[in-house]
Amino acid sequence: MSGSFQPGLENVIASETEISYLDVEKEQIVLRGYDLIELAKTVTYLDVVSLMLDGSLPTPEWRNALELSLKTEYGLPEDALTILRLLPQQTHLMDALRTGISAIAGYDQDIEDRSREANYRKSIRLLAKVPQIVANSYHASMRQPLVEPRQDLSYSANFLYMITGKVPSEMEERTFDQSLIVYSEHEMPNSTFAARVIASTQADLYGALTGAVASLKGTLHGGANEAVMKMLLEAGDEDRMEPLILGKLSRKERIMGFGHRVYMKKPDPRAMLMKEALALLAAAKNEEKLYRMCVIGEEVMNREKGLYPNLDYYAAPVYYLLGIPIDLFTPVFLAARTVGVCAHVMEQHANNRLFRPRVLYKGPRDLHPDSASVGS
Repeated sequence: MSGSFQPGLENVIASETEISYLDVEKEQIVLRGYDLIELAKTVTYLDVVSLMLDGSLPTPEWRNALELSLKTEYGLPEDALTILRLLPQQTHLMDALRTGISAIAGYDQDIEDRSREANYRKSIRLLAKVPQIVANSYHASMRQPLVEPRQDLSYSANFLYMITGKVPSEMEERTFDQSLIVYSEHEMPNSTFAARVIASTQADLYGALTGAVASLKGTLHGGANEAVMKMLLEAGDEDRMEPLILGKLSRKERIMGFGHRVYMKKPDPRAMLMKEALALLAAAKNEEKLYRMCVIGEEVMNREKGLYPNLDYYAAPVYYLLGIPIDLFTPVFLAARTVGVCAHVMEQHANNRLFRPRVLYKGPRDLHPDSASVGS
């Protein structure tokens, strides 16, 4: 068997796609021909949803129709809400999210239809319902009343409202919307690859997204934003930030929020956008200390390790200042990424080939059973 072994499939081309591409040399994330950062600065998350699912940016009329379609699909089956309430209180919220997505799959009349049209309808339903699972899984775990979606709020404002119980300000809504955009798609991370592998068996969209949730739960993929915020709270002050990081480095502890297999020599442009958003949000909330702590951490890691922050490093304090509980950081990440996963599953189903790689075998050969020991 020919072929070279690449640990972690590093730099292995696994799929052809028209969805997105990470151009590291140009420091650009290409999303169906557009620069993701430019999109985040100029359009809304629903514009990006349309771009991902329809292939082009919407007209104002189409965006309004898309939002109406999403609002029409708001609401979770009562049985699904009951399942969330019955989960053990210590259930990890990513596990609750995985369970919630599985629970609503059976209610979808298109579940076994792999056509593009049916997958589009399922994508809209998931985009409408995943934020509610995210928010209410938290409320259920805290034994709090569950929150109903509000038709009078925008998609992003409603999502944030369902988490915090407060209608966000215009600035908070825009900042959160930007964060959803930059988390929406990132080419072929582990969770998207997992979803495409699952979809290649002709599994349904719900199953593929459930697999993506399981992948994103891992601390080497989606859990970094939570770890970043816990580190910032552990430091507590600007004067303690550098000593804390240096101490962790001396103990060979990993500093989450830094380093990325793709962004090793150049910054993650999404992180720089969230850094700008954090500066504005921190100033508005009189929390400039938190911003300065992050800048100190960035400078220390660049000086000591030559590493740049990834998106999670600056998104974490943004979410914290928006009032999002730390345990919800990764579920919110998945909710934002749902559109990207759905687009990839649609693309996989449209031009499918079953993923079936081989291995580089390193074990023994030509062993024979010892008749004297068999069955002893």
